[in-house]
Amino acid sequence: MMHSAAANEKIKDLSTAAKSIKHKRIENAVEEILDALGLDLSNDSLRETPTRVAKMYLNEIFGGLNEDISSVLKSFENSYGYKGMVIEKDIPFQSHCEHHLLPILGRAAIAYIPEDRVLGLSKLNRILHHFARRPQVQERLTMQVADMLSETLQTDDVAVILEARHLCVEMRGVRDRGAETSTMVLRGRFEKELKEDFFRQLN
Repeated sequence: MMHSAAANEKIKDLSTAAKSIKHKRIENAVEEILDALGLDLSNDSLRETPTRVAKMYLNEIFGGLNEDISSVLKSFENSYGYKGMVIEKDIPFQSHCEHHLLPILGRAAIAYIPEDRVLGLSKLNRILHHFARRPQVQERLTMQVADMLSETLQTDDVAVILEARHLCVEMRGVRDRGAETSTMVLRGRFEKELKEDFFRQLN
């Protein structure tokens, strides 16, 4: 089972001291940007903005850069011998494009066929949100979710489909509102043998 090493990252949770240093650096950088834009940082509405943005970046929208997801991806023995498709669809997700740091808003379908191990359903969501919470491109995000699922369950039979709106397309440049981007990774039996059945299940 040879796939991209995109998911094979070994991230350790940030120590309190390291997090504090990052927070201060981001805070200072945001303050510089706001000042360069000519905004009055003594204004009540803006005074705490650098701190709020730093906290949001570290703990929320880019929190996936600093968390170890492997500790929560506990799999279980497939003791009941289920060999059919496991599909979770219509999973909402949010990310940010790494080109303009504007939101990506989408929905995902994630599927696998268990062999010896199975995952709790919420873990499929956790994998998606872990990789979504960082500056991203949709193609890489799709592959990272598939890679992590394959690695965790030791199976090639995985499928990931993402459909998303990119606000960098809607708010700037061509400004095409409502345009959606679809990406998919189909592996193992999903690639040919079960492809039609899988898409029927989604619809």
